[in-house]
Amino acid sequence: MVGREVTPSCSPLEVLSAGEIRFERLRRRVGALLAPVALLVVMVLPIEALTPEAHRLAAVMAAVMILWISEALPMAVTAILGAAACVILRVAPAVEVFAPFADPLIFLFIGSFILAQAIFVHRLDRRVAFGVLSIRWIGARPSRILLAYGATTCFLSAWISNTATTAMMLPIGMSIIAFLFAEKGDRGDGRSRVDPRYATGLMLMTAFAASIGGLATPVGSPTNIVGIGQMRRLIGVEVSFFQWSMVGVPIVLVLFTFLFFYLNRGCPAGVAALEGSRELIHAERAAVGPWTQGQRSVLAAFAVTVGLWVVPGMLALAAGEDSAISRNVNTSLPETVAAVVGASLLFVLPGDGKGRALTWREAASIDWGVILLFGGGLALGLLSFRTGLAEWMGRGLTGLLPLGGSLGLLIASVTVATVLSETTSNTASANMVIPVVISMAQAAGVDPLEPTLGAAIGASLGFMLPVSTPPNAIVYGSGYVPLVRMIRFGVLLDLVGIAVVVVLVRLLAPLLR
Repeated sequence: MVGREVTPSCSPLEVLSAGEIRFERLRRRVGALLAPVALLVVMVLPIEALTPEAHRLAAVMAAVMILWISEALPMAVTAILGAAACVILRVAPAVEVFAPFADPLIFLFIGSFILAQAIFVHRLDRRVAFGVLSIRWIGARPSRILLAYGATTCFLSAWISNTATTAMMLPIGMSIIAFLFAEKGDRGDGRSRVDPRYATGLMLMTAFAASIGGLATPVGSPTNIVGIGQMRRLIGVEVSFFQWSMVGVPIVLVLFTFLFFYLNRGCPAGVAALEGSRELIHAERAAVGPWTQGQRSVLAAFAVTVGLWVVPGMLALAAGEDSAISRNVNTSLPETVAAVVGASLLFVLPGDGKGRALTWREAASIDWGVILLFGGGLALGLLSFRTGLAEWMGRGLTGLLPLGGSLGLLIASVTVATVLSETTSNTASANMVIPVVISMAQAAGVDPLEPTLGAAIGASLGFMLPVSTPPNAIVYGSGYVPLVRMIRFGVLLDLVGIAVVVVLVRLLAPLLR
């Protein structure tokens, strides 16, 4: 296709201080040294309660967790290396170890990523973003700009990855900031009349709203898919797209509402109206140009996919989950098939010029690393249950809980997943925490659904540090977010997030049964 500009799916380079760069190098070196040591130490420890297979798996998982936390190797490489080590050490045969890499949820990932790639290729994301920001109600009021900008980020992140959403929204936010601070006020000192804290708030809104919005749907964050896969395979609970959204959307609404009022108060613009901002946004919207054939095709494929995701849940509400029509539709059109059908339409529907809406070369540039990471984490989780390792760990950790019962385990699971996600990727955090949480619940004799759901959602609540999530790293690199300010705003958002997730999961988890 001629004249098409492709937006890369990878995130911008991180900008770190000299001290942070030294810390990152030390973290990776320490991880590279500790991982093989941990493998050998666990292998020689006398753990009579474990079978030989579970003992060897414990050694592999110790090394894998160190490598995931330290990122001494790319995390996708660690995932497949851990699976290979399980075969080498005879934890299970290769056909059993690598079977989760072909799990249906893998293809849900692939279909969703291809749809997201098409949205970027045809700049449909920018059309949506500037369309929202140019609404007349928003005008030139900084608080309304912050609200609309954050709401757009939150909405887009429900359908494409939080990293991709942040990478797309960042230049829009930077354009607004550049315009605002290019205008000089009447102070007489040559400084901008806009409070510099507003720029920080707009950048933090970019990262935090993207992470929060990803909780709304199963495809909004890889941790959601991890949680759904583990619940289906380990505790036998099928969670549909519609069911997840019935829990995720209320959490997003509450957290985003708090985020807006929090940033609007903590990062004020200092002026009631921003003259010229409205014209800037309208000019950017005009630059997007008229609708293209490719954009119409991508929108059609996206609408078909969302419709296939939502219709089964609507039928279940209308006719009942046990009705024949509901069972037949759920059997024939699971979320995985809907994503594959929608992605396939992109290779059939017309694009700009004589080509199709998406070429295979463009589709193949999706993030395959996340897919491999998910497969590896799912494989280790299943093996931990089949060998009895998860049950042994669960019984050992249950006695350490400060609170008993299902509520205590829910609080612990959300808190641990959130804290762990501050130091490692959200997906790796979910892969490490969820199998242990399920085993702890089973050992304590409580329903594992609530703590599993809480851990999956809690793994997306890393807001404190640039290394917590890719969105944080991206906006930190903008230069408008001092580290101390990110920590200060992130700590409270983490605490509020934990409380909101615990309360709403407790109230809404019965909808998944």
